[in-house]
Amino acid sequence: MKHSLSIYRRLMGYTRPYLRGFGLALLGMVVAAATEPMFPALMKPLLDQGFVEKSGIQLWYVPAAIIGIFVVRGIATFTSNYALSWVANKVLADMRREMFAHMLRLPASDFEREASGLLISKIVFEVNNVTVAATRVLTTVVRDSLVIVGLLSWLLYLNWKLTMVALALIPVIAIVVAVFSKRMRSLNRQSLEHTGELTRVVEEAVHGYKVIKVFGAYGRESALFGRTVERLRGFAMRHAVASGATVPITQLCAAVAVAVVVSIALMQSLENQTTVGGFVSFVTGMLMLLAPLKHLADINGPLQRGLAAAESVFELLDHVAEADTGTRTLARADGALRFEAVAFRYPGAERDALAGIDLDIRAGELVALVGASGGGKTTLVNLVPRFFAPTHGRILLDGVPIADLTLASLRDQLALVSQDIVLFNDTVRANVAFGVSRAVTDEDIWRALSDAALDAHVRALPGGLDAPVGERGAKFSGGQRQRLAIARALLKNAPVLLLDEATSALDSQTERDVQMALERSMTGRTTLVIAHRLSTIERADRIVVLEGGRIVEQGRHDELLARGGIYAQLHRIQYASVGAGAD
Repeated sequence: MKHSLSIYRRLMGYTRPYLRGFGLALLGMVVAAATEPMFPALMKPLLDQGFVEKSGIQLWYVPAAIIGIFVVRGIATFTSNYALSWVANKVLADMRREMFAHMLRLPASDFEREASGLLISKIVFEVNNVTVAATRVLTTVVRDSLVIVGLLSWLLYLNWKLTMVALALIPVIAIVVAVFSKRMRSLNRQSLEHTGELTRVVEEAVHGYKVIKVFGAYGRESALFGRTVERLRGFAMRHAVASGATVPITQLCAAVAVAVVVSIALMQSLENQTTVGGFVSFVTGMLMLLAPLKHLADINGPLQRGLAAAESVFELLDHVAEADTGTRTLARADGALRFEAVAFRYPGAERDALAGIDLDIRAGELVALVGASGGGKTTLVNLVPRFFAPTHGRILLDGVPIADLTLASLRDQLALVSQDIVLFNDTVRANVAFGVSRAVTDEDIWRALSDAALDAHVRALPGGLDAPVGERGAKFSGGQRQRLAIARALLKNAPVLLLDEATSALDSQTERDVQMALERSMTGRTTLVIAHRLSTIERADRIVVLEGGRIVEQGRHDELLARGGIYAQLHRIQYASVGAGAD
């Protein structure tokens, strides 16, 4: 209970900037609730004076009062609903903005560990349940509680003995709600997890449709989706049992109370302790109590869903953002990089991915990293932008430990082209100029596209620079997407260039064109290149061979070939396969 209250208090903190709208909604609820006891109150004079005593009550009095009550109630209800919807949508937008901004700041390890479908589910779907708990649940609680208080006050005024009988059902209802609350919270939490899993399955199917079609995996994917849907359905039905049982039990308690009250009222009537108008007014008030009591019982389901969703949302928001403890900044680095006894081990791994890396890279030097898959090349490059922090040793940029630099300052010195090309569903212009803080002209963009050997293709597109690239660059070929990413890196004009298989998706002719463009662009820049095609790095200033996370060889292309070591063996194997392919 204490945990639930702390979650709800944190949740309600998001409504604080919109207290005026919330206050207007509460005022509307108070006014609407105040009109509820007025209707049973009209029954007493209507029956006692109009029908029993026939004392000449004005004909227009009761109809006018009834219309007036419902006009006031209608205005108050509309005002409260509109104001609350305004607050709810403001809170929803604020929470989504905060979640998205925080998600972008999470460490790289969190993105690799957390399924993308779960993150999407939290931001897109789960937060909706949170705002329901923050606003609509509160509306029901406040409005119906006020209605109950108003009706009970009128009932106490009419007949306190009968009212005390009616009040006996409240502890019973509280016990029923408490029993089912814990069960529903647990079911909702598991249901949210499986909703995220369902999102992940759909996302994988959408992005992997080509593989599914070619390998004929329709049955496998449909079966996986079906199992996930069935698990979700099971939780929904168990929740329906727990939620649905609350209402009839509550109504049964109320019906028993009404039956007892009617019996006692009939006995009081025989002893002339109550009038017909008083009895009808009391019973009307009692019956009107059933609706708000039902609403309060019903609200437990959405409340538990909202609290379970809030736990999930706050879990994301409470994830520690990537550490940015650096305090120093660099205007523009020369680009000298030094690795001093650097080691790195992935969480949960049995051995180091990198160990004892000592590497001194001069400013403007082109250094190529080669070796078999799993040797640590990508891990080494990922340490430079501080996607991960070394478990031992340190990395320096221009003699300054990169841990002492702010993330913004460090990453401002870097440009990256990864083998996993990332393009955004926007125009060519927006993708090339992505994240560039300085003013960029079309001439700058065309120059970058030209250096990446893509300007001719873009000029032929309808719209040119304003042509859309499609989702994940779907309107471009694999090689064109890679060249677009290269153009983006070139436009940034950073002093350190990181190329992770940057030409892997290019044909031989385009690769030569891009290689020449890259070589022109590398002038004056420090460049770290990961390459499996050794032909692309033969003119590197230095080639570093990694094996098992350690540097085993380094030197120029001809030096390493003459040495006859691992690099020479890799070179021989690769060219033998090329020769066999040519035959």
